[in-house]
Amino acid sequence: MSVIRAENIRFTYGKGTSLEKTALDDVSFEINEGEFVGIIGHTGSGKSTLIQLLNGLLRPTEGKIYLNGRDIWEKPKKIREIRFKVGMVFQYPEYQLFEETVYKDIAFGPGNMGLDEEEIDRRVRSAAEFTGIDEKQLECSPFELSGGEKRRAAIAGVIAMDPDVLILDEPTAGLDPLGRDALLCRIADYHKIRNNTVLLVSHSMEDIARTADRILVMSHGKKMMFDTTKNVFSKGGELERAGLRVPQITKIMQLLRKEGIDVDPTVLTVEQGLNEILSVLGNTPQSLCN
Repeated sequence: MSVIRAENIRFTYGKGTSLEKTALDDVSFEINEGEFVGIIGHTGSGKSTLIQLLNGLLRPTEGKIYLNGRDIWEKPKKIREIRFKVGMVFQYPEYQLFEETVYKDIAFGPGNMGLDEEEIDRRVRSAAEFTGIDEKQLECSPFELSGGEKRRAAIAGVIAMDPDVLILDEPTAGLDPLGRDALLCRIADYHKIRNNTVLLVSHSMEDIARTADRILVMSHGKKMMFDTTKNVFSKGGELERAGLRVPQITKIMQLLRKEGIDVDPTVLTVEQGLNEILSVLGNTPQSLCN
């Protein structure tokens, strides 16, 4: 069953002015309940505009967006309710932290939903646990946290609203490799346990390959591809012409295969590549999310 359906959507900035620019042109797709979907595309491809349309921050110039079968703009005065159901984590969300404590920051969204204090408390603590925020840190100022901890606290604030769909716009941007890996593992665990729908926008093909079931590829405001992760990354030539690339580990495995080493050339993640090499060496496969 589809949770989100975009039907011939078009969006034009500055319509009717000399600065008119079409950001999305006749885009249609369906995202199923419980899927983890990656969204990729070159700068200016329409990714950011698209996710703001899905969240109801922007309204399509033409076409319709459906959430669980209902047009999200059917009742414009209730569009705020859509934003509780389709949670958005913007790039560098830690810049949006503002409360005295981490607890209050995470509780801000649920509080605006009109929930009672007991339910808010339950959601805050559950979201903190999902994102790896220690209970002692809940009473700290968010500005005392490290960069990665701030990022997790900001994401927890959206998760605490318990959205049907969670949209993450470049959630690992600016993090060091360890922080990036830790956050991706947290997001993957959240998706697995919560079993809701997650949309991840990223310039990192490695992040997308590691997490996504399917990938929506945007190019010049149009849907270029929407297929399984493996099928999308098997079309390296098309991706390169669109200013994208396959994950680096895939290229490495292809080179190893050319050198006569019996590894899978369609490997998409570092973890899969590690396990391929360990298998060749006769060692036990490993998991990076421990």
